[in-house]
Amino acid sequence: MRRPSHRVGIGARYLGALALLGVGVEHLVEYTEDSYSVIPTIGTLFALNFASAALLACALAAPVQRLPGLAGRLALPLACAGGIGLAAGSLAGLLVSEDGGLFGFTETGYRPAIVLSIVLEAATIVLLGALLVARRAPSHSPSRRRSAHTGYPRVHEP
Repeated sequence: MRRPSHRVGIGARYLGALALLGVGVEHLVEYTEDSYSVIPTIGTLFALNFASAALLACALAAPVQRLPGLAGRLALPLACAGGIGLAAGSLAGLLVSEDGGLFGFTETGYRPAIVLSIVLEAATIVLLGALLVARRAPSHSPSRRRSAHTGYPRVHEP
């Protein structure tokens, strides 16, 4: 039987990857369709946001825990931390741009794209944070082995 934290971890992992990818796609849409590409520095940051979010979302969705040795043990927590950092940085940048400007750019109002960005960034932070917590949840079974699919401890029944 799987632990509740294992199920939470699996859901948080893949939903967090989707939310993070959504953060990147939202920035790409603003970069291309809302002409953010012509804004100095901000345009570059929006393009980099998409590229980083896509890369981290792929790492979260891939079986990175199967990598050998230390790389396999650290890949998923590092991808989570990177995703949380990217989402938190995006949210902080938005708030700074609304309050006083960021690199000479000021965002105004809460149009649907801004609200969607805030929702996706917050969801990414919560879901990937839950994943990190679920990975640290103690197991009550002395016989533990890491699942090749999720990287979470799997309890083997006799």
